[in-house]
Amino acid sequence: MTHNEVANKTRFLAAYDEQLRTDAETPSAINVTVHGPLRLVTFMNGRGFITYQDLGLVQKDDIRRLVSEALAHYQNSPEITRVEWKTRGHDHAPGLHEALLENGFIVQETESIMIGEASALAIEAPLPQGVALRQVTSEVDVRAMSAMADEVFGEPISTEMADALLHRLGLDDGMELWVGEAEGQIVTAGRLEPVPNTNFAGIWGGATREQWRGQGIYRALSAARARSAIRLGKTLIHSDSTEFSRPILERSGLLKVSTTTPYQWKR
Repeated sequence: MTHNEVANKTRFLAAYDEQLRTDAETPSAINVTVHGPLRLVTFMNGRGFITYQDLGLVQKDDIRRLVSEALAHYQNSPEITRVEWKTRGHDHAPGLHEALLENGFIVQETESIMIGEASALAIEAPLPQGVALRQVTSEVDVRAMSAMADEVFGEPISTEMADALLHRLGLDDGMELWVGEAEGQIVTAGRLEPVPNTNFAGIWGGATREQWRGQGIYRALSAARARSAIRLGKTLIHSDSTEFSRPILERSGLLKVSTTTPYQWKR
C-alpha cells in the first residue's frame, strides 16, 4: 500500500466512524432504543439490529453484560424473530466474539468495508452488446429485481426484501434501485443509498447472474450508481463487500479500510 493509500485509508475510516455509525446507518428503522453505547434498532418484519459508534474503554465483563442486556431487550418483544449484531474489525471490543456465541448468536461471513472517492468509481464502463442499465421504481420491476437476487444468492424467493424496498421507495428517502437487463431479463441489480447530512452514498445489494459475470456488467452498474451519487452531491462511496465484489471495487479505486462481521440470533 502506498503512502497516499495509507493516508486515504485513515481519512476514510475516520469519516466512516464519524458520519455513518449514527442514525444515518438505519434510515428505515421503526424504533431505536439507546442502551449505553449501543443502538438497539427495530426494522420491519420482526428484525432487530444492534450497532454502535464505539464501545468505549470496555472490559470483558462490560461486554458480556451489554450482550446479555441487548438480547433481553429483543426477547421481551415477541414480534422480534431475529437479531443481527454488527461488529467491526477495528473496534476495541475484548471478548465480544465469545460473549455473542455464549448468548446464542451465530457468526456469519466477514465482509470488507470498502470506501473510496465517488469520482474514482464513476468511470465509463462498456457494457456487452444487448445489455442496458436503468433505474427502476415500479412494483413489478422491484419484485423481479428482488427475486433475481434471491436466486443468485441461493435463497428461496421471498417477498420480504421486495416489500421492504417498496416501503423505502414510498418514504422517498433518496434510495435508488438499479438493474441491468438482457433479452428482457434482469441479469444484475443493486441499490444506491445516499446518506443524508454526510459525504457518503452506499452501494448495496449487488447481484449478478453467474452466466453474466466477468463481462464488466457489475462494474458498469457500480459506475452508474456512483455517477448518480455525484449528481446528488456525494463525494464518497461505501459498501460492505463480499470477496466476489471486493476486487471489482478495488480496481475502481476503493480501499478496504476494515472488516465487518455480522452475528445472527434467531428465536
